[in-house]
Amino acid sequence: MRYPVVEMPLADGRDALAAANPVAVVIAEPRLEPAALADILRQIEQMGGPYVPVLARLPDRGGPPPTLAILPMSPEATPAHLVARLTSALRVRAMHATVQRRAAAQDKTSTLAFGGSDALDQATVLVAGRGGGYPALTLAVGERVGLIGALSLETAKRYLEGRDIDGIVIGDGFSARAVETFLDALGSDVRFRDLPIVVADSRIGALDLERLANADRVRGGADRVLAHLLPLVALHAFAGRLRRLSRSLETKGLLDADTGLLTCDAFRRDLTRAVEDCKKRMASLSLARFSFERIDRHASIDAARIVGRLVRTTDFACQHDDGSLHVAFGDTDLKAAHVVARRIASVLKHTMLVPDPDAPRLNPDVALVTRKASDTAETLLARVNPAKAHAAAVAAG
Repeated sequence: MRYPVVEMPLADGRDALAAANPVAVVIAEPRLEPAALADILRQIEQMGGPYVPVLARLPDRGGPPPTLAILPMSPEATPAHLVARLTSALRVRAMHATVQRRAAAQDKTSTLAFGGSDALDQATVLVAGRGGGYPALTLAVGERVGLIGALSLETAKRYLEGRDIDGIVIGDGFSARAVETFLDALGSDVRFRDLPIVVADSRIGALDLERLANADRVRGGADRVLAHLLPLVALHAFAGRLRRLSRSLETKGLLDADTGLLTCDAFRRDLTRAVEDCKKRMASLSLARFSFERIDRHASIDAARIVGRLVRTTDFACQHDDGSLHVAFGDTDLKAAHVVARRIASVLKHTMLVPDPDAPRLNPDVALVTRKASDTAETLLARVNPAKAHAAAVAAG
């Protein structure tokens, strides 16, 4: 037995939960009574504290989970797979408890609790496929979360290396051997073992999913596939936010919990120190601004996280409320900064999310300046964003 277990009938769950104070709830009954389930979820919410995972085994062709708070288990899942999924969810609980303790130690009120819909607001799902079911899958996913499409499993692997992905749907058009090789590669990489994965091609036979805690075979249409995947995606996105919030607490609020970049105030302080240091060493310093004509919150956060992966150790960046990004290139003259900025802009254009899946790719506008002898942090920022500086001058005058 992996964990101590307290067994109880589902109907008695509400009264017994308070006394048991469980770290997780596993519902073994094949049919979920909505009233009893709602009582259990309300009791868990009233318990407070860190996240409490609730797992339930759902009929293969039945309805979707009644709420994003329920982590679904396929009826064909083995006990070992159930334990692996439970262990994965308990890691999120432990992370949540750590963040709550650190926030309390810094006298900061941590309002971050697991809310499925809130977590989905920043989630991104990768859909791989090239068969007849691919358009329906991408449409269903794109209506609920950020969408990245891939027509090959090789392309999907590249996206996983360079993006924050919260779930994968593998559609039709691939051979069973190719899918198995892809899953084996994910299972052998510790970074992806908790990644939610749904294999939606009914023609592919049984697959060994034991090393992937949140992988399932799901039969049915695109809506059924998405409904099974979304609770797991929401939890994975919540775990990602916990990691960023933990780093923000470690740096005493210098890092933004959404983007992982510096806050704007921290960026200005670092830029001021960098300018002063460059003056003493007679070194180069360049500053770039990446702006977008139209961008929503989800796409802007995605752009910021991409930039966070691309910047070098000598660089630092922040994101403003309008979605624009400032990146400072340390020890970099204008010519070298132009090469780096052009590469970042190209990656953003071809990989970042767009507000509307049917809209063309966003092409960032890039402004680039390098430090002059008389420059301060304020003058550098004004030169890289002349429109804002002009507006400020008009308001002051």
